[in-house]
Amino acid sequence: MNDNQRYVLISPCRNEVDFMRRTLDSVTSQTIQPAQWIVVDDGSTDGTSEILQEYAERFPFITVVRRQDRGKRSVGPGVIEAFYEGYDRISVEYGYLCKLDMDLDLPTRYFERLMEKMHAEPRLGTASGKAFYTVASTGEHVLETIRDHVSIGASKFYRRECFEQIGGFVREVMWDGIDCHRARMFGWIAGSYDEPELRFEHLRPMGSSEHNILIGRKRHGYGQYFMGSSFVFMTASALSRLNAQPRVVGATMMWWGYVEAMLARRPRYNDVAFIRFLRRWQWLSLWKGTARATEQVTAEQKDIWNPKAQAT
Repeated sequence: MNDNQRYVLISPCRNEVDFMRRTLDSVTSQTIQPAQWIVVDDGSTDGTSEILQEYAERFPFITVVRRQDRGKRSVGPGVIEAFYEGYDRISVEYGYLCKLDMDLDLPTRYFERLMEKMHAEPRLGTASGKAFYTVASTGEHVLETIRDHVSIGASKFYRRECFEQIGGFVREVMWDGIDCHRARMFGWIAGSYDEPELRFEHLRPMGSSEHNILIGRKRHGYGQYFMGSSFVFMTASALSRLNAQPRVVGATMMWWGYVEAMLARRPRYNDVAFIRFLRRWQWLSLWKGTARATEQVTAEQKDIWNPKAQAT
């Protein structure tokens, strides 16, 4: 394995016994295996720990880190805290880093293909494939709604220089949106790609939350508030969700998550330059559409791109 093919995976997980064997099998079957895979067991009580021990004994690149049981599944900041506990245990040289969930089934060339894309485009800083889920009653495969301008939170594959330059992940809800916008702010390209070798199965519905999908929608609205999205953009975004189930209630819960945080004057992401950059992209998106806005901003930031710049 040469230096351009060394990648590290970090997987926070808790009580994943229903899904994790498929993830473990799909990663250990990759055409290029990870230099290190750190799985952070965040207090599992369902047999997850025993399965991880089994695979760690079979595959020397798997490192298991166990955390104390907090009594519940944590999303947003809790997941990122677990991620960084794994990040601090990296013990190999690597060129790429991926935050990977333990409820995915990946095609065998998934990571090799992402590295090929990054080798072909030096500005590509973070990328993922597209996720689908299987309808239990029919067996139909349905693509999840993942915009092309972001890498999916379940599989955040990063060029190391990009991850370090943007300062890594924010320890708050919407960490998986802030990172892509910060990457573009520094001149990088961020995106997800729908190719056969990059299309993977998400075994748990995206945005379903640890409670239900409506709580997940409300949490997304709060995340947009925290990130710095404008009220106008949030309202337009909520209206656009009327096309996705659950239609009216889901869109309303997302909008209310934002408004409730706004009325309570909850803290927001404290980076004036970032919020200015984000809101310009949002206004362009409302005017031109997301794809054209992203294309324009990515082109404008080309001269700013400097992969060797210090993290800020």
